[in-house]
Amino acid sequence: GLGFNIVGGTDQQYISNDSSIYVSRIKKDGAAYLDGRLQEGDKILAVNGRDLKDLRHKDAVELFRNAGYDVSLKIQRRLQTQNGPVGHRDDGESGGLPLAAFLVPGLALAAAAVWILLRYRQRM
Repeated sequence: GLGFNIVGGTDQQYISNDSSIYVSRIKKDGAAYLDGRLQEGDKILAVNGRDLKDLRHKDAVELFRNAGYDVSLKIQRRLQTQNGPVGHRDDGESGGLPLAAFLVPGLALAAAAVWILLRYRQRM
């Protein structure tokens, strides 16, 4: 396979009122993962020049299965984080907040505490 899963279609809309096809998961060590350009959440507009607009999910899957060895994808990059299956990972990776979300405020608090301690010691 191509090394990724898709969601969406006219019969299984991933986003309300949007029947587009989206990448839901990149399989580790698969073709898409090794290529590195496709990302989870990308909207796939066309496969080998064939527009994916108004396709049922199973028809889109079949189109990918029959795409051949050299595959050309036209995609639209996701601009903002979406809720739902796109952020979900089943390959053991955590999907929580990035480490920086804890480190930056923690370091700022530590720096403020040191500054206050030094100012307090100078007054004694």
